[in-house]
Amino acid sequence: MSAQALIEQIAQLSKEAQLKIVSVQNEADLAEFTQSYAGKKSALTQVMKQLGALTPDDRSLVGKSANEYKEALQHLLTAKESELLKNKFALLKETEFVDLSINPPHYAELTTDFSESGHIHPISATQQKLESIFTSMGFTIVDGPQIENDYHNFGALNFSDDHPARDMQDTFYTQTGHLLRTHTSTIQIRALSQMKPPLRIIAPGRVFRYEEIDASHEHTFYQMEGMVVDRRVSVGNLLHLMQTLLAEVFESEVDVRLRPGYFPFVEPGFELDMKCLVCSGAGCSVCKHSGWVEVLPCGLVHPNVLKSAGLDPNEWQGAAFGLGLNRLVMMQYGIEDIRHFMGGKMSFLRQFGN
Repeated sequence: MSAQALIEQIAQLSKEAQLKIVSVQNEADLAEFTQSYAGKKSALTQVMKQLGALTPDDRSLVGKSANEYKEALQHLLTAKESELLKNKFALLKETEFVDLSINPPHYAELTTDFSESGHIHPISATQQKLESIFTSMGFTIVDGPQIENDYHNFGALNFSDDHPARDMQDTFYTQTGHLLRTHTSTIQIRALSQMKPPLRIIAPGRVFRYEEIDASHEHTFYQMEGMVVDRRVSVGNLLHLMQTLLAEVFESEVDVRLRPGYFPFVEPGFELDMKCLVCSGAGCSVCKHSGWVEVLPCGLVHPNVLKSAGLDPNEWQGAAFGLGLNRLVMMQYGIEDIRHFMGGKMSFLRQFGN
């Protein structure tokens, strides 16, 4: 067969492939299509077997045409793979969605004890309550990744590379240099770069630290960070907001105290403690026998943090605070050991089903 005939045959294959790929609807169809037009037994392979009978110049012409065909075919395959993947995820809601809050259809056949039905975890319930309180005060809920980079977790929050405060938030690192976030302040940095002040935001989520585990410390726990940025923000504004929040959470006035605390991203910084509700201030393992529990580090946003977000600290001021949701739940329910949350004991979780 002449070179021109082989080139025309390749051109015909290209047209057929473009028409045929439209009918590909799933991964099985795509695999069959690939074998038909690019596999070892495809028509193209039969064409290439005839190159040995051609002159060097003709082989070059046919080879060039075959390479152009392969390149065009690869573009078709890549586009179709992307389309199928997009469609697959679009259909997940209909094909694989499971509402875990509803008992399965055969549940009644498995047990007659309907007290075993699921319920919201106490930390989730507290988070939802806090979100409701804050949104009623004009706050916006924002979210961010749990696997972070050093800049958002430390650098943008005024931690230098050799800052000793990094030791206070030792965490877990990946081989790529990423880390599990140690606080949800990382979300505040992302929000500052995307939202224009004035703003009020809260950032709930799971955080991780390399902690020495005891009754009041865990390596995995939940926080809710908050930030207010406006032209004039004072410590008085911050304290009033915190007192209002705790009164709403516990549905009564609570005893609190404010003492100096150091955090690189606020200046001045404070530790807001509340009287331990587990022991009523008498002293227990939760409050380390002090009668007080640290629940809310807070302070005015450090000028360097505002600068890192492109804001002029002479024009804008901010207040930030962080709630430990685990400890807050412990105060609400009188839980004496934070390790219960990660223990996975059904006897512990069943207490919150009513």
